[in-house]
Formats: sequence, structure tokens, C-alpha cells
Amino acid sequence: MKKYGWNELPEPVRDAIRERAGAIDRLGEIETGQSSNFAAVVHRDGTTPLFVKGVEGVSPAMRWLRNEAELGGLVSGIAPAVHFALDIEDWLIVGFEHVAGRRARLRPGSSDLGRIADTVNRIGDLAAPDLKPLEQRWKSSWWPKLAQDRPEIVGDWDLDELTAWEQKAPALTAGTSLLHTDLHADQFLIPVAGDVRVVDWGWPAQGAAWVDPAFMVLRLISAGHRTADAEAWAMTNTRWREAAEEEITAFAVYVAGLWNYKAATTTRLACIARDYAGWRLRLSG
Repeated sequence: MKKYGWNELPEPVRDAIRERAGAIDRLGEIETGQSSNFAAVVHRDGTTPLFVKGVEGVSPAMRWLRNEAELGGLVSGIAPAVHFALDIEDWLIVGFEHVAGRRARLRPGSSDLGRIADTVNRIGDLAAPDLKPLEQRWKSSWWPKLAQDRPEIVGDWDLDELTAWEQKAPALTAGTSLLHTDLHADQFLIPVAGDVRVVDWGWPAQGAAWVDPAFMVLRLISAGHRTADAEAWAMTNTRWREAAEEEITAFAVYVAGLWNYKAATTTRLACIARDYAGWRLRLSG
């Protein structure tokens, strides 16, 4: 994705940002992130800074940014507040409350883990009746595609068993809770004081409250936790405990298929998801 500096933005876009943000003292342009063409902390005269993101052209990235802007008050106090959103020329520009904080530390023994659990539970306690259910998003069958396109991923696993499990998964995720669906260390901002905040709400959905904790299990394994310890954390601290064994196993198989099929190469996280699916299948066998 092409990255723009402030001076490279079209003049009408810069003028529109100035109009919404007010007098700009300075900008801190941000290079990280793959889903926006422009990102900067806008420091304003006499008031608090804003975090401004922009996407050029109709694309999935524009849809994800619009999702963030439209989520609005549903995640008040959890996500940074939206100050403005505007369509100008071929751009979508959104100005968020700027939240100063560091990324979460998910490694074993981290003091952040308790606060992360509390935050995940706050998300799961919110109802999201107007969002598209995750069940409707999870319609593809990934394991038959992997068997055809990348048979080495399937290996000696039973394709019929994998397919049966992943076909169960969409309906088993049904629920009315708000889901982030992409929680990982970079999505949590840990402030010096105050509540943990959660960013990048591009893929929100409605579903069962155990789903985000189930994603977090994979992230904890990736951060160095043993599989049993990651599940124990979720069981003890989150609404993961509400899920039946069948639901967790179906989730694990579906996500392993999805992540392995979507990986341009067999990434570490896709391998972790496959290994975790194997763990769950052995428990369910």
C-alpha cells in the first residue's frame, strides 16, 4: 500500500483535515501499519492531539476504516473516540482521539495479562445487535481448498474430519456480543494510568462472547505460553469458560484452515493455529 506524507496529500484533503482539526502545530507521521495510506498524530494548538488515518480509493482497507468510524459510541471508553470522518475526493479520512500508550506484553508472567482479560471481558459484555454476525462471514470451507492447493499443510490429517469440524464452526459462534475478531498485542494500548484501550476495529462482528478470548489463546501461544497454560488463562479469566469443548475445537479447526489458506507463505502464526487445531482434535478424539 502506497504511503503518503502530509505534503504529498492532495491539497483539498489537507484543507479538510485542517478545517476539522483546527490550528495544527505539528505532525508526527507514523510509518507502521499496512491498512492506511496516511497516518499521523496531529498536534493542535491549545488542545489535545488527534490520530488521523486516511485511505485512498475504494478498497477493503477503506471499508475497514469506515467500519472503525461507524462503530462510534458502541465502544465508548474502550476504543479511541471518533472526532470526525469525511469523504473528500477519493479519500476517506478519520480523526480519532489520540491515546498515548505502549503495546501489550503477552509473554508468560506479564503483569499486563490481568488488564487484558478485563478489557476482553468488557468487549464481550457489550451487545452488538446491528453488526453482521460472524456466522455470516465464516462461510468458506478452507480445508478442501488447502488439500487441493497446498496438500502439504493437510498432510496425513483426515480431510473429512477437518471439513466436518469447520462446517460446524459458523453456527457455533452465534451470539449477540460485540467481537473485535483481530485482537493481538499491538491492538491493546496500555496507558500509564487509566483503562486499557483497543484500536483497529476494522473487522467487528456480532457473536458469542467466547470468540475473542479464543483468538487470544492463539496469541498467547504465539507469545510463548504453553497451550494448556493459554487455555487455563482463558478459562480462569474470560468468558471462554462459557464455550463447550465442541465449540472451541470447531473454532480452532476453522481458524487453522483460514489462516493457513490466507498465508502467502506458511507463517509462524498459521503454523501455531494448525498445531492448536491438532491439540484440540486430540482432546476431542
